[in-house]
Amino acid sequence: MARQQGIQSSIESTNLADLLERILDKGIVIAGDIKIRLVEVELLNLQIRLVICSVDKAKELGMDWWAANPAFCPQSSSEDLASSLAKIDERLGRLETAAAAAGP
Repeated sequence: MARQQGIQSSIESTNLADLLERILDKGIVIAGDIKIRLVEVELLNLQIRLVICSVDKAKELGMDWWAANPAFCPQSSSEDLASSLAKIDERLGRLETAAAAAGP
């Protein structure tokens, strides 16, 4: 009887935080396909792939798409913006100089 209580209490002690930690550590993949056909003609085909894991696990699997995405790198996008603005200013200056040299 005491052994059965020990097993039951260990099962009950697993909480949501432990479960989430295990999922993020190991990762989980949920996949599904949805196809809509009408008289043997495929109208819609959706392939859904959902991967839930930690950032470290994603990097380990080679899924670090956010590292090169400018939307997630605000410093690089601001540097790119500053570079583009400098090029526009330089070009505008050349155009104004050429327009002044051509005269009215």
